[in-house]
Amino acid sequence: MREIVLDTETTGLDPLRGDRLVEIGCIEIINRMPTGQTFHRYINPERDMPAEAFAVHGLSTEFLAQKPLFAEVVDEFLAFIGEAPLVIHNASFDISFINMELERLKRVAIPRERLVDTLLLARRKHPGVSNRLDDLCSRYSINNSHRTLHGALLDAELLAEVYIDLIGARQSQLILADTRQSEIRVEADGPRRQRPEPLAPRVTEADREAHRAFIAKMGDKALWKEYLGA
Repeated sequence: MREIVLDTETTGLDPLRGDRLVEIGCIEIINRMPTGQTFHRYINPERDMPAEAFAVHGLSTEFLAQKPLFAEVVDEFLAFIGEAPLVIHNASFDISFINMELERLKRVAIPRERLVDTLLLARRKHPGVSNRLDDLCSRYSINNSHRTLHGALLDAELLAEVYIDLIGARQSQLILADTRQSEIRVEADGPRRQRPEPLAPRVTEADREAHRAFIAKMGDKALWKEYLGA
């Protein structure tokens, strides 16, 4: 099963008031395991960066002015995510910005049925406590000490780790690994498999004759005589 863990950074909180997308980070996971395939782009929002947003992610107007427009990366982005479910923390926020950018280009919006909202999953599993990404990293002992600012790719990487723990997939993987090790041990203790072609004998007939001559010198009561036929 292929899924895409996704995160974004923006110029603010409301795309309906002119806030724009400035960064997208995606991590591919297959069967609940990261594959190492990623998609990451900074995007020129064609507007200034408010101080409040800059304090969150550190992406300046000057830095983003040199980056491509969303229209220049949209095809690559859509090809990467394909038809896979999108795993997002507080999914309604990120998807509203993505769909607003798609609407500007007269592209089809991403349906909400494709979304897996880890914030909702966390609230069901851990009701009555804070379930921010940092809180979940702490709860599941995931190292996020390098997260001094928000970043779409870094946050997607952390969220992929959180998601695997949140749905219990990591425990299942450990159980499966344990089972496989047990199977290996059982096979090792059981009947040995035969070679398709036996190895050539290393003891020559001359060796056997020399051994018989040696046994003959040991007398009639030598125990070795009992095994001589073998």
